Amino acid sequence: MNKIILLSAVVFLAACNRNGDKPDASGTFEANEVIVSSEVAGKILSLDIEEGQTIPQNKIVGEIDAENLVLQKEQVEASIKALRQKTTDVGPQISLLRDQLDVQKSQLATLQRERKRTENLLKQDAATGKQLDDINAQIDVLKKQMAVTEQQINVQQSNVSTQNRSVLSESDPLEKRAEQINDQIKRASITNPQSGTVITKYAEAGEITSPGKALYKIADLSTITLRAYISGSQLSEIKLGQQVQVRVDKGKDDYREYKGTITWVADKAEFTPKTIQTKDERANLVYATKVKVKNDGFLKIGMYGEVLFSEKE
Repeated sequence: MNKIILLSAVVFLAACNRNGDKPDASGTFEANEVIVSSEVAGKILSLDIEEGQTIPQNKIVGEIDAENLVLQKEQVEASIKALRQKTTDVGPQISLLRDQLDVQKSQLATLQRERKRTENLLKQDAATGKQLDDINAQIDVLKKQMAVTEQQINVQQSNVSTQNRSVLSESDPLEKRAEQINDQIKRASITNPQSGTVITKYAEAGEITSPGKALYKIADLSTITLRAYISGSQLSEIKLGQQVQVRVDKGKDDYREYKGTITWVADKAEFTPKTIQTKDERANLVYATKVKVKNDGFLKIGMYGEVLFSEKE
């Protein structure tokens, strides 16, 4: 009989302590969710994910048919190749003119030797002044011809260079276009942007997608956030980085407890969310807060949680 009375007293005291252990704030758990969308249009060839699956960052999880993009790139590359074939090779023309200039130089050297020999003969009265004048005239004509040839070489080089630059300038936009298409082809591979758990899958292999169309939603559930609401009078009790106690229901009469950290406090008040049951409570102005909690796998998005700013006696 005494044991029964003692057990009843313990239960009563525990109930009294529990009733007095009221939370300072309450709310629901949420996570930073990322919606992964298609970046190109086409048929989904593969999307190897399942809801609840944990995926590492930067893993390729699917492919979108990019055959049309590949064909576009090949067409642009063919256009660039055709433009390059329109360029002129100045080499053969310049080579011909240089050969002509070499012949003229050789002729000039011969005439200069002939002039020197004539000058010596003239000193010995073995040649006439007219012969020397004729040689000098030939040398002058040849020098002018050489100057013309050199000018032709320069003009030819300049003209062909200008022509080639004009043709090749048309290839610059095409090369940029090829780079853009190549970038789109790379984006046809569906790459997971962050480590996390697949929350919702919106598409399946075989479906047609378009840029911006959602494929799946992923969230990092290793750390989860409790969005709780406090009154204005409670603002002075908390600060960023403060360690708090977070608890969630564990069965009918028990709690699971976690350590949390306050990471954000709203700078503006808002009306209590409509999830609060009573109309009077919804009319109150409150401040939203975020409490980061390390998840052991038990905490779920949308689960209800409570916050205690300090340990209750």
